[in-house]
Amino acid sequence: MMHAYFSDDQLRHHGKTFIVAGEKKPIPEVPERADILRTAVSRLGLELRAPDDAGMAPIAAIHDEQYLDFLQTIYREWREAGGSELVVPNIHPFDRNGPYPRHHTGKAGFHLGDTSCPVSETTWHSAYASAQTAISAARHVRDKGAHAAYALCRPPGHHASGNIAGGFCYLNNSAIAAQELRAKYDRVAILDVDLHHGNGTQHIFYDRADVMTLSIHADPMDFYPFFWGHAEETGAQEGHGFNRNYPLPLGSGDAVFLEALDRAMAAIDDFGADAVVVALGLDASRDDPFGGLAVSPDGFSKIGEKIGTLTCPTVIVQEGGYVSSTLAENLYQFLSAFGVTNKNTTLSEGPK
Repeated sequence: MMHAYFSDDQLRHHGKTFIVAGEKKPIPEVPERADILRTAVSRLGLELRAPDDAGMAPIAAIHDEQYLDFLQTIYREWREAGGSELVVPNIHPFDRNGPYPRHHTGKAGFHLGDTSCPVSETTWHSAYASAQTAISAARHVRDKGAHAAYALCRPPGHHASGNIAGGFCYLNNSAIAAQELRAKYDRVAILDVDLHHGNGTQHIFYDRADVMTLSIHADPMDFYPFFWGHAEETGAQEGHGFNRNYPLPLGSGDAVFLEALDRAMAAIDDFGADAVVVALGLDASRDDPFGGLAVSPDGFSKIGEKIGTLTCPTVIVQEGGYVSSTLAENLYQFLSAFGVTNKNTTLSEGPK
């Protein structure tokens, strides 16, 4: 049976509000998301295991030292300077090629790409625990010979680049998991099925040939993150890039999404992936408050079934999916169709 991982420390962060079309609105990335998703895991008969603490090294393999220091220290620095209860940027650099800022306001603008990633006193604790959840799932597959593992990551991660937070994401859990798998597997693919393009993941691996990034998402011409996620972004390896984007028209439902998934699965096969990370967003749901795509619960079942045909080791990392009437059902349908209870638990004998 698949192992699943979660830490209660992941519930400590709550960003509260962000700016949408000039108005302050509640952030939908709330601790309640994790509680709802846990009901689906329980319904599947899986035990949520507390992750081990692997320390900073796996996180530092993806994220810059300055950025990690910022996430751990900016709240105290901001508050001591008289700042508000949440660290929220009010200015951003034209580019990030100049000297690193000394002032707390400059640091916030440098590292926080939009207003959806406020930093509170507890943000680092939750982001760190979320990354450890992904690391434990990856190591269960990598070191124990397991076929698959699920990381209930919250906050999510796929919008975070090496040194910039964005879209509710602080540490890129899927990228961290993929790098962990690279210690054993020569070629790793990250298949992102979130409503939003995985721009942080793309940025981290864009010039690499050992990790393929694939993202199925609402068309960024009309939807967050707006600036990235176009089909022509194929990677920096000239003539042999390993990034694939599948932007879908707003409102697309099951059939359109599944056709794009077939193309992504074929690309993974052509790449010859030895292991796969699934960045599992559930916000493509027709019931999700973001409303960008219209995948049904049955559609998530079919997505899980298709991805479950992968014969290589697979780490499923939770990304988006916000509070709705079908959030738990969508996760249940995906994981049950993927085969959490009927696949062989190991690919080969490994350390117990």
